[in-house]
Amino acid sequence: MNQIELTISGMTCSHCQSGVTNALKSVPGVTDAQVDLKTGKAVVQGSADAQHLISAVQDEGYGAAVAQL
Repeated sequence: MNQIELTISGMTCSHCQSGVTNALKSVPGVTDAQVDLKTGKAVVQGSADAQHLISAVQDEGYGAAVAQL
């Protein structure tokens, strides 16, 4: 199982956070997704490809990129 950390942009409220979380969890291969509104980070567990995760977030109307360590 892999863990991918994403930087999410455009979230301003808990509704945004919920939408991003649901979008990430809907991607095949995702076993868990935790989104932090304050830090703008998402941690995703599973076997999903990073580009599919980014596309799911973008489809919800938010920006996403793989977080730089």
